[in-house]
Amino acid sequence: MSKPDLASLQHFLATEFPQTPCLIEAVTEGVVRVRHPVGPESLRPGGTVSGPVLMAAADVALYVAILAEIGLEPLAVTTQLSINFLRKPAAGKDILAECHLLKTGRTLVVGEVSLFSAGDAAPVAHVVGTYAVPIKT
Repeated sequence: MSKPDLASLQHFLATEFPQTPCLIEAVTEGVVRVRHPVGPESLRPGGTVSGPVLMAAADVALYVAILAEIGLEPLAVTTQLSINFLRKPAAGKDILAECHLLKTGRTLVVGEVSLFSAGDAAPVAHVVGTYAVPIKT
């Protein structure tokens, strides 16, 4: 099976996962970048982006990175997601999630995601996650 290109991944996400606000910006060899738009609904008291928004951006980036590697498999599912919040995200900036896979096994895939406020070089969070993928028979 050939690996899907950026347009195929964008179409898949829009069709199969329309409830996510995340947008796939780039898919290169080994790295996927996803943007989560930030608006008033994304903020928590104290003027920062909420933790669930950061986790959603990371989870979608990991999902897209896996699809880019194994093909368009809607049944790949999160089995573990661990997040370290490093600094306060800017309230007025989108969240960028950059993911690369650490190990792609037969049934499990492990990846890490760095989260940034758009335009800022310092990460706001670091995420490690594992996905289960269906066994191809």
